[in-house]
Amino acid sequence: MTTGFIGLGVMGTPMALNLARAGTDLIVWNRSPESAEQLRAAGAEVAADVDAVFCKAGTVILMLATEAVIDTVLGRGTPDFAARVAGHVVIQMGTTAPAYSKGFEADIRAAGGRYVEAPVSGSRRPAEEGQLVAMLAGEASVVEQVRASLMPMCREVVVCGAVPNALLMKLAVNIFLITSVTGLAEAAHFAGRQGLDMGVFRAVVDAGQMASGISRIKIGKLVDRDFTVQAAIADVLKNNRLVAEAARQAGIASPLLDACHALYAETESLGFGREDMAAVIRALEVRTEALGQPFGD
Repeated sequence: MTTGFIGLGVMGTPMALNLARAGTDLIVWNRSPESAEQLRAAGAEVAADVDAVFCKAGTVILMLATEAVIDTVLGRGTPDFAARVAGHVVIQMGTTAPAYSKGFEADIRAAGGRYVEAPVSGSRRPAEEGQLVAMLAGEASVVEQVRASLMPMCREVVVCGAVPNALLMKLAVNIFLITSVTGLAEAAHFAGRQGLDMGVFRAVVDAGQMASGISRIKIGKLVDRDFTVQAAIADVLKNNRLVAEAARQAGIASPLLDACHALYAETESLGFGREDMAAVIRALEVRTEALGQPFGD
C-alpha cells in the first residue's frame, strides 16, 4: 500500500527519508517543491499537488508547521476537504493544540475518514537517526493498523488512548524538555561569567547523573556557540505557548514554563528565532548586560 507524506521541513524531510529507505511505497508533497528532491533521489514519488497524494495513498501522514497550514493545505472548511480525506487514514504528526486535534478528528470522521494523532518527541538529529518517540491516540483499531508503519521513523511508538491524549502527553514531555534545556543554558551562562573552563564544565556535566542525550547535544552547542538548528527558538516558543494555554484551560499552575516562555520570547525578539533552542542563552546574556556585565558574541 502507498503511504503519502505531506510536509518536508526540518523534521519532515528526515522522517520521510527514513520511510523511503525502509522500503515504504511513498508519495510526497511539499509547498516548496525543492524540498522534495532528496525524497525523489531516495526513491519516493513526488506529487504535483495534494490531490495527487490523496488519490494514490490510502494513508497520509501530515508533518506541517501550524494549524492554519494544515487547514489550508487540506482545504478544511471547503468541499475539497471531504473529497480528500474520505476513505483515508490521516496521521497528524505535528504539534497542535489538543482542542484543535479533537476538532480535526471530528471533521475527518464526519467526512468518512479515520484519524490518528501521532506527535513525536525529538528534534532533527533523532529524526535523522530514526530515534523519535511517537505518541499515538485515536480509535484503537486504526492505531494498531498504522503503528508498525511508523517504526522506521521511531525508536518507540507509545499508545496513549483517545484523542487528544497523545498531544497532551507530548506537551507534558515538552515541559520537561524546555525547562531542562533552559536550566542547562543558565548553568553554562553562570559558569562562563564566573570564568570557569568551559571544557571542564562540559566534561563534568557529561560525566554526572544529569547527563542525557539531549544535555550532551545542547551543552556542545552552548560551549561551542554553535546554534545551528535542531529545534528552533520559534518552534520551542510555539510549543511553550501550547503548553501554557492547555495549563490555563485546565487551571494548572506552570511557573517554570512561564519563566521559560519569557526567555524564549526575548530571544526571538532579538532576532534569533531560527537558531537552535540553546540560543536562549542570548536572552540571559542580554539580561546580564542590563546588570552592567557586557558580553561578547
